[in-house]
Amino acid sequence: MLEALQHEFMQRALLAGLLASIACGVIGTYVVVKRIVFISGGISHASLGGVGLAVFLGIPPLLGAVVFSLLSAVIIGLASDQRRQEEDTLIGTIWSVGMAVGIIFLSASRGYTVDPATYLFGNINWVSSGDVYTILLLDALILATVWMLYKEFLAITLDEEFAQLRGLPVQLLYLILLCLVALTVVVMIQVVGIILVIALLTIPPAIGRWFTSRLHIMMLLSCLLGAAFIVVGIFVSFQTDWPSGASIVLTSATAYAVVGGFRHLRLKIQG
Repeated sequence: MLEALQHEFMQRALLAGLLASIACGVIGTYVVVKRIVFISGGISHASLGGVGLAVFLGIPPLLGAVVFSLLSAVIIGLASDQRRQEEDTLIGTIWSVGMAVGIIFLSASRGYTVDPATYLFGNINWVSSGDVYTILLLDALILATVWMLYKEFLAITLDEEFAQLRGLPVQLLYLILLCLVALTVVVMIQVVGIILVIALLTIPPAIGRWFTSRLHIMMLLSCLLGAAFIVVGIFVSFQTDWPSGASIVLTSATAYAVVGGFRHLRLKIQG
């Protein structure tokens, strides 16, 4: 472990992972409690379109991912309020179209040397100092927004109809929440990639939910668990030469299975 920390790229990777776990734990809690995992999946996969377009235009890929993710979040949020029966179809369409656009632009980008699989499956070892600052900035924006709207988000997460009766702007709050999901997805792209982002967005909060029903404590547990999974996954990747994103997700899934198994056994004994 100490040998790995001697490498500068490992230091950046760990810092980026720890910063990403903050946004992932906070917003992932809303995703799990409000049951919008499929929506989050649509947003994350649509972001590939922004990555591809950015590479084609020669601008930072994360900037393109931000634009496409936010655009997808707004479209899904507005449409879901108007046509809830067609929501799944719309999400599936945005999901597939975003990925198709991204693949087309990436393949058309001459002289582009980075493997597209880097964005699909992640490679935290490639994180630059600029990426770390970007993740830090997005973290600050996400946390500031959640801090200001914590009670409002709590209301629409637990009981949307009651929140509406209280006079809260439910649709606007929902759109803001989806935009925060979109920003979190962008944060996680470098860590585990577009394909695997949903696993790290949902597994830590799902485990945290087994231990508490209080939202702010669940967020804290999710952040700590996400940080632990990322750190362990990075070192597993370093020792085994496995892809970093896959190592992180497998670490998370293993923890989920172990904790879930002990929980089931305990409930069975108590019952």
